[in-house]
Amino acid sequence: MRISEEPIEKKQTSLAAAALTAAVRDHQQLALNWQARPEQLKTVRDFLQHFDCPLVEDSTQSRLQFLLPIAALAPLARAIQQTWPTDAELTDSLERVRAAHRIVWRAGRHTFDLTERGIVYGILNVTPDSFYDGGQYNTTQAMEDQARQMVEAGADVVEVGGQTTRPGGFHEISPAEEIARIKPAIEFLQKNFPQVALAVDTYKLPVMEFALDAGVDIINDVQGFDTPEKRRLLANNQAGLVTMHSNRTSEYDNLTTEMIRFFEQNVAQLVDAGIDRDRICLDQGIGYAKVADGDQDLAMMHNITQLNRFRLPLLVAISRKGFGKKLFGLAKQDRLPVTLIAESAMYFGGGRVIRAHDVQETKQLVELLKRIEEAYWYKPAGQ
Repeated sequence: MRISEEPIEKKQTSLAAAALTAAVRDHQQLALNWQARPEQLKTVRDFLQHFDCPLVEDSTQSRLQFLLPIAALAPLARAIQQTWPTDAELTDSLERVRAAHRIVWRAGRHTFDLTERGIVYGILNVTPDSFYDGGQYNTTQAMEDQARQMVEAGADVVEVGGQTTRPGGFHEISPAEEIARIKPAIEFLQKNFPQVALAVDTYKLPVMEFALDAGVDIINDVQGFDTPEKRRLLANNQAGLVTMHSNRTSEYDNLTTEMIRFFEQNVAQLVDAGIDRDRICLDQGIGYAKVADGDQDLAMMHNITQLNRFRLPLLVAISRKGFGKKLFGLAKQDRLPVTLIAESAMYFGGGRVIRAHDVQETKQLVELLKRIEEAYWYKPAGQ
């Protein structure tokens, strides 16, 4: 037996076939074919019922076509190994499908496989004026205590920020001052927690140069690496990139279309500069609309599924942002519950890199959502 990916035949007109064709469009579901001998088809059909798959049987070619979420590939592989442990062709064919759909983010010293597991991207702002935690960690002791707490809570990445870009205006500081702010945090994290990926949030070329020379793994640029100089710098390094879409200075007639167009052009620029695609992570820029905390932010939470077409890591960066105030009048310190709810929706939409202030709660969230996604109950006969 074997599993393969092939286009759904256009000649099929049944509702089930139409469902397969339509559902695959969100780029998180796979339309697969399971080839088997005629006498095996009932066994395969019964097996797939455990995975809640819409099925289309093609008896003329002895195969079943079925729709499966990408997240279900891992539990499917485990169940196949239990049920048909000696069928090497079946196991190998599924592994080829899994390999073709892996989403891997290479970031400096680290490689994150986001296909089956999300990561927690912790925020450490060493600024006096960031929108949520400004002034809380801009002393040495406070910064070190918070960094240690984030790592112990399970942060996969710790991002150091020395220049706020909060909505409503901000005071721009010089590159030298920004470097002076982030340098102690970088050195502390590298010395004490070398196992954690280290990121820097900056849009300034000199700060990027400093961070990369210091061995930082990820650069997060809210301006989307918008100059040739930035792109050349990153092309000569192996750091990961978080590239952000921003529309603070413009209004859209069609947000989704414009956002996709931006990333098509932006990713092409980065790749043309010599940056490998698997180093790039996309950030929609929620909170960076022309009207901060408005309906565009909610629309971007909803349309994150549209970015799955890029087959790149997607950043969820909504931690304690102003939608909680807009919808419910919540103060910043009371927005964790709505943040976790919105992060869950975006996670199931494809966002696997969760940028968060609250590492412990977000780590629990990511683990729980992973367990839910893979929760297919299958027990082979006789076990």
